[in-house]
Amino acid sequence: MPKARTARVARATKETDITAAVVIDGRGQAAVDTGVPFLDHMLDAVARHGFFDFTVRARGDLAVDQHHTVEDVGLALGQAFKDALGDKAGMRRFGDAACPLDEALVRVVVDISGRPFLVYNVEIKRARVGQFDTELVHDFLLAFVNQLGMNLHVDLVRGRNAHHIIEATFKALARALDQATQIDPRVRGVLSTKGSL
Repeated sequence: MPKARTARVARATKETDITAAVVIDGRGQAAVDTGVPFLDHMLDAVARHGFFDFTVRARGDLAVDQHHTVEDVGLALGQAFKDALGDKAGMRRFGDAACPLDEALVRVVVDISGRPFLVYNVEIKRARVGQFDTELVHDFLLAFVNQLGMNLHVDLVRGRNAHHIIEATFKALARALDQATQIDPRVRGVLSTKGSL
């Protein structure tokens, strides 16, 4: 029986205190409480549409603003994914998904290569969705990418509503990650001509 791909990470600073647990081969269940309701909603979407199981708990200096909490959740979740994936043996590595939400359409391409890079071509005209600062989507993704060691391209094909654009982004990310993290019996070791990721 293959080894369970799970990990738990704890991260504490003067600004935030976060625990994140991930089951890669999950059922799409999430228990998320970051103190930032819109982020909770997006992480629930990632778990549900990527078939990952998440437990994320965060306490941060929200009286200052949401930035530290959102960014540090990205760091903790990225580290949990990295740890859960282990040596990446047998993993497909690449994933590509496009998701619509009403008028919005977002395409996400990932390569879990060990080489972090983010290309974020998403213009959101509204500064906020409710109390959530929309520029924090970029900051979350950058933190997640850097900790996981993933190449991530996010392209907004079209969209008007900020909530729809962001939610389509997270759902496309979930589906691309699900694809990339799947074990393929044809892959021997890791999927790389170099022999390592």
